[in-house]
Amino acid sequence: MSFEEKLAQFAELAVKVGANVQKGQTLLINTSTDTVDFTRMVVKKAYEAGAARVTVNFSDEAIDRALFDYAPEEEFEKYPRWIAEQRDELIERKGALLWIDAADPDLLTGVPVNKLSTHQKAAGKALENYRDAVMNDKIAWSIIAIPSKAWAKKVFPHLPEEEQVPALWEAIFKTVRIGEGDAVLNWEEHLIKLHARADLLNAKRYTKLHYTAPGTDLWIELPEKHIWQTGSSRTPEKTEFVANMPTEEVYTLPSKYGVNGYVSNTKPLVYQGNIIDKFTLAFEDGVIVKAEAEIGQDLLQEMISSDEGSKYLGEVALVPHESPISASNILYYNTLFDENASNHLAVGAAYPTCYEGGSELSEAELDAHGINSSITHEDFMIGSGEMDIDGILADGTVEPIFRKGNWAF
Repeated sequence: MSFEEKLAQFAELAVKVGANVQKGQTLLINTSTDTVDFTRMVVKKAYEAGAARVTVNFSDEAIDRALFDYAPEEEFEKYPRWIAEQRDELIERKGALLWIDAADPDLLTGVPVNKLSTHQKAAGKALENYRDAVMNDKIAWSIIAIPSKAWAKKVFPHLPEEEQVPALWEAIFKTVRIGEGDAVLNWEEHLIKLHARADLLNAKRYTKLHYTAPGTDLWIELPEKHIWQTGSSRTPEKTEFVANMPTEEVYTLPSKYGVNGYVSNTKPLVYQGNIIDKFTLAFEDGVIVKAEAEIGQDLLQEMISSDEGSKYLGEVALVPHESPISASNILYYNTLFDENASNHLAVGAAYPTCYEGGSELSEAELDAHGINSSITHEDFMIGSGEMDIDGILADGTVEPIFRKGNWAF
């Protein structure tokens, strides 16, 4: 299969499987100037699928960096209303949203933490309606990624410059099951397998999970009405979409106040254009009581102080160490990929869709059921080939879920 054929399949996947654009629907694409040619292909595929209108918001990394370098301090307390209003209109029109990411993992390195924090909080407040729509699957949304020079250099620094972007393209194609046969059919088969795994976990009704690995000894309680989900979701109109491409996970939510012990990361976390690494979080009754990082300590503290909910966990995700992305031994410095190579957790907001009837509950009702709310939702990777996970049933029976990083059943 030629590069051009793979590229065409990727654009088709983004439209037909990721965002799953429907006839007469509006599609909003957020991306950067590094993706112009590919984005044009996606736009064409979307119109061929029946989209009524496709709007593209292009950003530029040099311009984005200039904001943090030169804008006055008080500007970071504001957030453009038109961005929130554009997404609100998309939600009202039952449109679809696609992110095409090509971000430089080091884009905002050196920016003062207070600027990043103020910007994050202002955006979180302004985009509350949008965040609610995404967390509750009220619209179809999807994130994919394609190479940029800066990102490819970060991933493949050992390669000659002219080989870095092609190498990242080929790696990404493999993660999204492009290269052998029909990619759309490949994804249909993959999602069936993920759904089967989620069904097995839902039938178990575990009350707790116990994680053990070097640097980790963590107990996580699960709410009685928790639901294990996959990367495939449905809108209220029953349109199926895949929020993350690639996806290898099955995930649920923890009981907000039922997390105890400590956990260490196994892959770097890229947060607001910076890297946080070699960190450990300690929990007591759900709250992070200690957070220590060798790299990015100030950013780690900022991340877990964004609001009250950022001090708690919101997601528990299981990914076998033998997953295709992990087997590639490539560190992507991009959570979209790295989280699908490793068991991971998320600080901040839980997905209400992981709780029976959760999408119908208010924030106060969610909290009463032990479901966390926050402007933050940041995944961090904890899995390895040395991790064991046990599931505890209601009668106290302990069953192996993971052994040496992989499924035990």
